Amino acid sequence: MHPRTPRPLVVDTLIAVAMAVVAVLLGRESRSQGWPDLDTRAYVLVALAHLPVALRGRWPVGVFAAVQAAALVHITLGYWPVVCTFGSMLALYTVASVRALRTALVCAACMTALWAYAGVVSHTPSMASVLGQALLYGSVLVWFGHLARRSAELTRRLHAEQAERARRAVAEERGRIARELHDVVAHHMSVISVQAGLARFVFASDPGKAHGALGTIADTSGEALQELRRMLQVLREEDPEAPEGAPMPTLARLGDLLERVRSGGLPVDLAVEGTERPLPPGVELCAYRVVQEALTNVLKHAGTASARVELRYGPNDLTVRVTDDGEGVNPARVSTGAGHGLIGMRERAKLYGGTISVGPRAEGGYQVQLTLPTSATNTRRGDDRTR
Repeated sequence: MHPRTPRPLVVDTLIAVAMAVVAVLLGRESRSQGWPDLDTRAYVLVALAHLPVALRGRWPVGVFAAVQAAALVHITLGYWPVVCTFGSMLALYTVASVRALRTALVCAACMTALWAYAGVVSHTPSMASVLGQALLYGSVLVWFGHLARRSAELTRRLHAEQAERARRAVAEERGRIARELHDVVAHHMSVISVQAGLARFVFASDPGKAHGALGTIADTSGEALQELRRMLQVLREEDPEAPEGAPMPTLARLGDLLERVRSGGLPVDLAVEGTERPLPPGVELCAYRVVQEALTNVLKHAGTASARVELRYGPNDLTVRVTDDGEGVNPARVSTGAGHGLIGMRERAKLYGGTISVGPRAEGGYQVQLTLPTSATNTRRGDDRTR
C-alpha cells in the first residue's frame, strides 16, 4: 500500500473501535490501581482519545494532535493516564510512517512531555521510570515508522524505475519498427517511382512496355500495403550485434549470422536449393529471424550438437529448414515465453501467410521448418502447427 494513500476507512475504524473497547475494559481496573472509576465524562474522553485514529491515514498529524489533547484533558481531570495511551502511540507511528523524520520527532517529544506531565500530576515516586518508558516507546515507534516510510519510498522508486524501463523498451521497439518499416516502404516506393517514370517515358512509343510497368507498379504497391500492415504488428528483437541504423536483415546477411553462431561454438552448415532471387523484404526478414531464433535455441538447449540450415527456393514459395543433431528434447525449447522464441516464430509466419512446424526428428535432434509464399498475389493468412 502506498504510504500516503488513505488507508481503507473501514479497517482503520475497526482498529479505532477495538482500541477504545480495550481502553474501556482497562479503565474498569482504575479503582484497583488507585485511580477514580471512569464516569460518563471519562468515557467521552476515552472515545475522543481513540476513535479519531480511524482517520489517521488522511490527517495523521491532526489525528495525533486530537488524541493528545483528549488524553491531556483526561489526565488533568485526575483519571488513570494509562487508559488513554493506545491512540497516541498508534498515531505517532502513523506520523513517522508518512511524514518527515523531523515531524515525527516533534510528535514523539510531545508524547514524552504528556507522559512526564502525567507523572507530575499523579505524584508518581518513579518519575525516572515514566520518562524512560516514554523515551523508549517514542523512539521505537518513530524508528519503525521511519523504516516503513523508507521501505515504501524504495518500493515506489522501484515501481517508477520499472515503469521507466518498460517505457524505454516500448520506445526502442517502436524505433526498430520505424527502421524496418522505412526500409520496406523505401524499397517498394523506389520500385514504383522507377516504373512510373518508365511508363511515362514509353507511354506513347511502346504501350506494351508501359502496360508492363503499370502492372509492376500494381503488384509492388500491393506488396507495400501488405508490408505496412505486417510491419506495424511486428515487435520482435533486432539483431543485438547489428549497429544502430544498420539495414534490415535479409537472407544476403545470413552468412554473417552463421559465422557468429560458429564463433559461439556451434558447427553449422548452409545449403541452398533452387535459384536464389530477390524476395519481398518482409519475407526475407521473417526467414532471417526464424533462422536466428532456431539457431539461438540450439545454442541454448542442444548441448554438444551441430546444425544445418537449408533454403529451398520454389516457384512461389521459400522453405527454410533448421535442424540439429542434439540428444533428447528439452521442453523449454518449445515453451520459450510470450512474445519470443517459438511464439515469435509462429506469429511471424502467420503474418506473412506461411506455415511453421517445430518438433523433434525421428532420427534424433530437433527441426524447425518454415514455408512462406513469396509474392503478394498468393500470400494468405497462414496457420501454424507444432509437432
